[in-house]
Amino acid sequence: MTFCKGMIPPRKEINYEFRRRLEQIHLPGRRDPALNPEAGEVEIGRSWRIIIPYTASQLLVNAARDLQDFLLASMDTSVLLVRARNFKSAACAASQAIVLATAKDLPEAGRGLGKPRSYRILCTAQAVTICGFDDRGAAQGGFYLEDMMNFREAPFIKTGEVTREPVFSPRMVHSGWGLDQFPDAHLNAMAHHGFDAILVFARGVDASSVGYLDFNSLVDRAAAYGLDVYFYSYLKSTKHPDEPDAAQYYDSTYGALFKACPRARGIVMVGESVEFPSKDERTTGRPWNAPAENGLPPTKPSPGWWPCRDYPQWIEMVRDSVRKYNPAADIVFWTYNWGGTPEKDRLALIKSLPDDITLLVTFEMYEKIRWQSICHTCVDYTISFAGPGRYFTSEAKEARRRKIRLYTMCNTGGLTWDFGVVPYEPVPMQWARRHRALLKANREWGLSGLMESHHFGWWPSFVSELAKWAYWTPSTPADRILQLIAARDYGREASPLVMEAWKFWSRAICRYVSTDEDQYGPFRVGPSYPFVFHPKNLHKHLLGRNFSIPSVPHAKFGSRIVVSDYTPLDNDRQSPFSMRIKPELRTLGTMLALWQKGIDRLEKSKPLVPARKLPALENLLNLGLFMRNCIRTTLNIKEWWILNRRLTNASGRKSILKLLDEIEALARREIANAESTIPLVERDSRLGWEPSMEYMTDAEHLRWKIAQVKSVIAREIPAYRRTTML
Repeated sequence: MTFCKGMIPPRKEINYEFRRRLEQIHLPGRRDPALNPEAGEVEIGRSWRIIIPYTASQLLVNAARDLQDFLLASMDTSVLLVRARNFKSAACAASQAIVLATAKDLPEAGRGLGKPRSYRILCTAQAVTICGFDDRGAAQGGFYLEDMMNFREAPFIKTGEVTREPVFSPRMVHSGWGLDQFPDAHLNAMAHHGFDAILVFARGVDASSVGYLDFNSLVDRAAAYGLDVYFYSYLKSTKHPDEPDAAQYYDSTYGALFKACPRARGIVMVGESVEFPSKDERTTGRPWNAPAENGLPPTKPSPGWWPCRDYPQWIEMVRDSVRKYNPAADIVFWTYNWGGTPEKDRLALIKSLPDDITLLVTFEMYEKIRWQSICHTCVDYTISFAGPGRYFTSEAKEARRRKIRLYTMCNTGGLTWDFGVVPYEPVPMQWARRHRALLKANREWGLSGLMESHHFGWWPSFVSELAKWAYWTPSTPADRILQLIAARDYGREASPLVMEAWKFWSRAICRYVSTDEDQYGPFRVGPSYPFVFHPKNLHKHLLGRNFSIPSVPHAKFGSRIVVSDYTPLDNDRQSPFSMRIKPELRTLGTMLALWQKGIDRLEKSKPLVPARKLPALENLLNLGLFMRNCIRTTLNIKEWWILNRRLTNASGRKSILKLLDEIEALARREIANAESTIPLVERDSRLGWEPSMEYMTDAEHLRWKIAQVKSVIAREIPAYRRTTML
């Protein structure tokens, strides 16, 4: 293999080896042994102790153990952990100690803390006291202390007082370890990044999307790290609330779920997953996948895709079934599927919802983006538009007027469908714009909770760190946090160039075009995306139209959520694909150029990075190279579509042969792009994987794609050439 500029020397991982990295919470070697405490700093040394109450909860014990492990692993400092029977006396007399407790244990230190998960840190030359409003707050205070020491690269803490409280709750994420799989280390990492709830798909009692899962055990384990559990409903709804046995039916489904697991925090319900037989005449009244009536395609949407008048009646029945077993359960109703329907119909539904449930609205979807006289609609989900969109704003205002609790799906865990098989999108300045917009929505419309990922899960990254800092008060400006992160992870000398790279990438993502054909196609899987040759008069047996990208049988979706034969969609009648493909090529070309500039800055920074931090820089660069290749594939498939259309309409042997030469040359460029991606995914096994699809762009899939395109060159193009000779 010949390595081009920017390619990282191979350090091969086998598939799923990324999980080893996910299980390492505290990175070793964070401490710089050359540093000394400055004036106003206290050093946490080996003679120090961590003191907690003898009656501490399991969560508080875990938090203390976590802080102890952090000091050992990251700061090379071993301290003793003590459970004090006479805790108040021990806390008052503490010297060379970190005291970790709640306001109940330390009323004086906890005075004024009035919000769950809030905390106060009091640091003197003799001791550090971390007091939480509750045990979750105490744990978050411990994580804050870790963050400060990581930024300082030493176990040094400034003396003084800090009081902080969270803006949003819940902050919900799906697993990034595996679909509906939550090892303790992953739960701990989520807590470190400020999340306070997880989402698990529920098909029934102890039935998740991947099979049997002990829900009560998950609730217990999550609680030990300060996390609630929300069910994401996949429960069937085959009865209308008007039916005489409907109450018994919903008690046997939703009610049974909470009867078996009453400590779950709540349930999220979205139209397409919970369709019920609505009587709204504007719909089919049947599920979207029901057999066609009389063999004819439906002329109306199914109930999952329309704000039906009887949804409030259905929600009330579900609510009553659930709250029979958990009176405090959070009933979350998500309007994702009908954001594109008329505003008057959407708002009419919100006006009739019960006021003791929660409304969940996607933050940026359905927004009309106009550029170069062309229009496209934001599809699910993108960070190319920071938001909020008009759909969110309209429903947020009505929720505020109704005094209904408001959440949003915002993806600030760090990932969207812009790139489907990466762990996170390293575009921090654009993420910071979304954070500011969400905070404004909190002030103006009472936005209180966030859903921060879907089934593509969550990966611990500096992007989710940035979100954590934004979502607590008092907060620190995003630029300052990014400077601290860049210096911590890549060194002070290299940090300005890393910041420049992030700025270029953050500019680049704003040139991304959010369309269904790209997010379900080349941007979903990147360079493993096939290039199907399909002029109109090629024999059908050569087309390959019946194939799809290979996927494993145990995948929830696999390649079923990828359109393998690039098919442009005209979602906006004002701007059909034939009008927008050239402008899309131009703007994505600009995106590619900006992305490459970011890569160049990281390349330039490498000689400035300390040896112990070079692996982190190489990981970031490797991710950037993979994403660049995804952009190349998307540009290439659009050019491929143009050439295939031109070939379909071409006449004259000379022009046809010229087009075939161009198609073959483009195919070879894409083969080279896929080949250059193989060492990138071999170095990082997280690249090319997504929890619901499993592996779609690992080395095996890339080789499959290369073979597919080579087959086009070797068989299908020559076959077409022969037809021109007849």
